[in-house]
Amino acid sequence: MSGIVAARSHSTGFATAAGRRLGATLLLAGALLPLLPLAVWAFAGQWRYPALRPQQASLHGLRLLTDPRSQIPQALLTSTLIGTSVAILACVIGLPAGRALGLYRFRGRRLAQFLLLAPVIVPGLASAVGLQVFFIRFGLADSAPGVVLVQLTPTVPYAATVLAAAFANLDTDYERQARALGAGPLRVLLFVTVPLLRPALVLAGLFAFLISWSEYVLTLLIGGGQVTTLPLLLFAAISSSDTTAAAALALLVIGPPLLLVLASARLLSARSGAVVGMGRL
Repeated sequence: MSGIVAARSHSTGFATAAGRRLGATLLLAGALLPLLPLAVWAFAGQWRYPALRPQQASLHGLRLLTDPRSQIPQALLTSTLIGTSVAILACVIGLPAGRALGLYRFRGRRLAQFLLLAPVIVPGLASAVGLQVFFIRFGLADSAPGVVLVQLTPTVPYAATVLAAAFANLDTDYERQARALGAGPLRVLLFVTVPLLRPALVLAGLFAFLISWSEYVLTLLIGGGQVTTLPLLLFAAISSSDTTAAAALALLVIGPPLLLVLASARLLSARSGAVVGMGRL
């Protein structure tokens, strides 16, 4: 009898796992389906309506991505460095803010949460115009450090919110035990708190990187055309008549974020619900 029950449990578990894999496959296929026309256009030298397939193939778009004269390799490096810097700084700034909002109950806490999310609620163009005056005055306009700092405006709220949710579900007994054993505040932070919050930190950094990677308005206004990133080149290519180049560049812009999301997909599973959800926040 116990063998029959075990067999049924095994078959049920197998069916559940198969259903999850099928759902994940369908979800991935649905996400990649809109990229199929881009992939075709990137290698199409000529594709006129109403033809269902290109009349002529071309490697023009692929050659353009590796041509130093196109500014694309430099823009790829600039976007990666800016996105990485923004992700690290957003997590560093969001960590104390998330701790305060996630662990403590104080008067004005809801107001603090609203003010933290205010940069996301306000249209980015309006806030960028106001911030541009200060960046020019302090000599940060038309520079990569200025672009990094201004991109913290939309990224810190997301990082702080994710970390606040993680802190709301954090067992602080581990920190108290470490302090009782003689560990200082810095050692507790580095060897206890950060390892416990590693999934949330990775997720917060991922959100910040994705926002920075696709940012256009803030980069254009604060960078002043001197800081060239992939979104700036993509918008310029879209406005041109070179559809092949625009499609190839669009695939390059989409590629790294898609790979990062797939690599971090396990953080979005049900086991990490306390991390990505709002928990007790």
